[in-house]
Amino acid sequence: MKIDTSLLERLISTPSPSGFEGKIQSMVREELSKVCHEVRTDLHGNVIGSLNPHAPLRIMLAGHCDEIGLMVKYIDENGYLFFGAIGGVDAGVLPGAHVTVHTREGEVPGVIGRKPIHLMDEKERGKQLKLHEFWVDIGAKNREEAEKIVAPGDPITVVASYRPLMGSLVAGRGFDDRIGVFVVIETMKGLSEKGCQVAVYGVSTVQEELGLRGARTSAFGIDPRAGIAIDVGFATDCPDVEKKRVGDVSLGKGPILHRGPNINPVLGNHLERVAREKEIPFQLTGEPRATGTDANAIQVNRAGVAAALISIPNRYMHTPAEVISLDDVENAVNLLVEAISLLPEKFDFTPF
Repeated sequence: MKIDTSLLERLISTPSPSGFEGKIQSMVREELSKVCHEVRTDLHGNVIGSLNPHAPLRIMLAGHCDEIGLMVKYIDENGYLFFGAIGGVDAGVLPGAHVTVHTREGEVPGVIGRKPIHLMDEKERGKQLKLHEFWVDIGAKNREEAEKIVAPGDPITVVASYRPLMGSLVAGRGFDDRIGVFVVIETMKGLSEKGCQVAVYGVSTVQEELGLRGARTSAFGIDPRAGIAIDVGFATDCPDVEKKRVGDVSLGKGPILHRGPNINPVLGNHLERVAREKEIPFQLTGEPRATGTDANAIQVNRAGVAAALISIPNRYMHTPAEVISLDDVENAVNLLVEAISLLPEKFDFTPF
């Protein structure tokens, strides 16, 4: 099926730092309500849409809607904002960035400042600054003026647009993991048209970047028999990324399927088999430990869940210019729709 790139652009353009996912979750609810039999938001903020909710075999799909960001920690006497990280922020990409401070009164534009290179001595020029050594300049004259509109705890996001590149590639901030949420939404649309015999719960999880929190709570509430997380994975088709450590992964060659202890072998083999039978391209990587994704939290829910992970190859993760291929996204959706629609009412995921 063809994916709705206009929806993807809207998702990417909607800031959603961990703990502040309200705007994007409103959008997700609206989209899932068009195709799901039931849609609800749990106490944690996860949005859960379901198809065939009364079927005995429950399958969970999870993509996390939160992204990394910054948070105001201190406002100095001159009105400059000092901040901490929400999630795994790379300080090296911050100097000179345009940012938005999300306040109770609305959005406030700013820029991240630091000492100009002309004024640095030789030692300073080679030094990697820490987050607390940067500041946000909103143009305030002093602390009093800044505090009229900004308060500690306000989240900050880097301004970055959704930009098509050559071929099927697109760039933007926060494909990790709004692209996973997008795949969940598009898969639920496809399954509503194609039909399925199992109960499918499409979940837009929150606070993954702070420790897989939303996946833990939503999986406990749903109590699925199987769960598939959709996230991004490291592409190794760019300079300085070591294939010997990560694997051989390229943009445009299909979504990544994974093998390892975090992946239920029955479910993993089912995804691989369907991909081959339906001639859907995919790439395979080994995961010798627990993955750092929602699949990890889903797997160890309650008495255990048959977990799997589908990843969209991603360049420059956790920067404002992540790059993915729309072909990989479309193939991930097609694989999920085919694999889930082929599941019978009863299916044994017991590994051995």
